Order: sequence, then structure tokens, then C-alpha cells
Amino acid sequence: MTDGPLAVGVDIGGTKVAAGVVDAGGAVLRRTRRDTPHRSTSPRVVEDTIVSAVEELLGHGDEIVGVGIGAAGFVAADRATVVFAPHLSWRNEPLRAALGERLDLPIFVDNDANAAAWAEHRFGAGRGESHLVMVNLGTGIGGGIVLDGRVLRGRFGIAGEFGHMQVVPDGIRCECGNRGCWEQYASGNALVREARSLMSAGSPVVSDLFERVGGDPGELTGPLVTEAARDGDPLARELLGEIGRWLGVGIADLAAALDPGTFVIGGGVSAAGDLLLEPARAAFRRQLTGRGYRPEATIVQAQLGNEAGLVGAADLARVGAADLAWAEAGDRAERGGSTPAG
Repeated sequence: MTDGPLAVGVDIGGTKVAAGVVDAGGAVLRRTRRDTPHRSTSPRVVEDTIVSAVEELLGHGDEIVGVGIGAAGFVAADRATVVFAPHLSWRNEPLRAALGERLDLPIFVDNDANAAAWAEHRFGAGRGESHLVMVNLGTGIGGGIVLDGRVLRGRFGIAGEFGHMQVVPDGIRCECGNRGCWEQYASGNALVREARSLMSAGSPVVSDLFERVGGDPGELTGPLVTEAARDGDPLARELLGEIGRWLGVGIADLAAALDPGTFVIGGGVSAAGDLLLEPARAAFRRQLTGRGYRPEATIVQAQLGNEAGLVGAADLARVGAADLAWAEAGDRAERGGSTPAG
């Protein structure tokens, strides 16, 4: 696999732009990184950052077949336009065209969670699984879907926004404007919110967490809660267990709709491992429609970590470039009166 063509992947987040040259086996050969410009700046500034990173990677003489962009936001089904990126200034931004004017390579734009799901399907925890759903637990919940070995993007390109499924009618208000969204119960934000609530109430059960943050609830983070849980703190383990149970409930709903063989759990909260996944698996089995009479999907931790988006974007670009080459060969053959195979 490593003998195939090389591609560049770019993962654009709210704080960083990470880019790398990736081989056909999913290995990152070279990397570079830039800070993401502040969201109030113009789209051109973000594009300058992307071009700078890609040009740095292209300066080593490798033959690159395409550039894949994984953007944190809504990407239209044409894989060319970023409809909305909450952490950037992109609103209906024709990103592929803008970058194509400055980079002499095929450009492919996708949602970053789609790219991560593809990477786990091709090279990570879901390798060999034709029907995979990835759920990313970070500040909120995002995800990607691979069915029959293809990324499912939806009619408008916005499939996979799992975090805004309603799991509790009239529940906690979500930043999206609705109430009871899944990410209000099974995300890094939910984990920290519950811990800080107990700390602010002066509950004695949070004494260990208080010590870890010097008595300041505002300093508490999800990784600190996970660290405390690993060290055996009962409250931290209980909080992660609650997040895991809500995770299992939502996954059961996704299984009813999509029936995948594997759920891959990624994002920062997944670092808790079985402290999160065992409660999720138990809740999934209790909640699953037709339980006891149907095959159950496996629930596994993602393997590729922070590089999944970069690797997946590059591999999707490699596939897209091959499709373009085949289409162009077909056009030439048709004009010449023969088939591509001929």
C-alpha cells in the first residue's frame, strides 16, 4: 500500500491548521502546523494559511496527486463549498475554487469528521469494516458515516451532525438553540459542566478535583477529570460513567437508523478508554431496538488520534484524484473512439 501515490491532507480546526504528506498506507511522511487565524478575520487570511502550509510540504520534490481539506463546518455535497464554519469566517465560501487558483493540484474539500471516519475505516480501528459510524466526543459531538465502503454525506452534505439529535425533550438548552441535544449529555462540555456544578455547590465529593485545580472550578478540564478517574477518584469515574451511558443511548438510536457493524469512538473524551466505553456498551445493549434478536455492532476506541482528520483528508484526495484521472481517460478514449481499457 505504501508504494501508491502521495497526497497532502490538511485538517483545519478552531485553533490549528495541521497538514502532512501521506502515503497510500496512511503513514504521515512530513508534517507542518500553523495557528488558525482568528474567526473575525477574512476568509482570505485562512486560505493564506492553508496555502503556506501546503507549499511548504510541496517543496521536497515528491509527486503529489491531490490536496484534501478537512474543515470543521458544514461542507456542501459538491465538496467544494464550506456552507458554514462556526470557528472561522466562512459562509458559503467557495474554498475549492479559491485554493485551486493558487495551488496547481486537484483540491477536495470535506468535513473534518468525515475525513476522520474515513481514516479509521481505511487504516484504524474500523479497518476492514464496510459499515462504520464514527462518533467524535469533544467539546460537542460530531461524526462521520461510512456505508458500503463510501462516505455518506447526505443530500446537502451535512450528514453526521449527531450531536444535535434530541435525546431529552425540553432538556438542557444547547448552543444550537434547541433543547435536549445529545451533546448536552455525552460530550466533554457535559462532563466538565457536571463536575463544575458540584464544585460550585461546595459538595464534599469533589475534594480531589478541587485539589487538582487549586480550588478554582474554572480551571477544570475534561482531561483533568479523566486523569482523576484513572487515579481512582470515585466521583470522576461516576461522571465518566454517566457520559458513557448517554453515549450508549445515542449510539442505540444510530444503530436503529444506520445498522453499522462498528462504532468508532474518537475525540478527546475517548481517551478515557473503557472507563467511558464499558458504560456505553452496557447502555447500548439495554437500549438497542430488537436486542437479543439481532447482531450487535461493536463499540471500539479510535486508533489514529489527532491525525485522523489529516490522514483521511489526504486519502480522500488520493481516491478523488484517481477518479478524476479515470474520468479524463474515459473522455479521451471516447473522443478517440476506444474504451479506457483499450
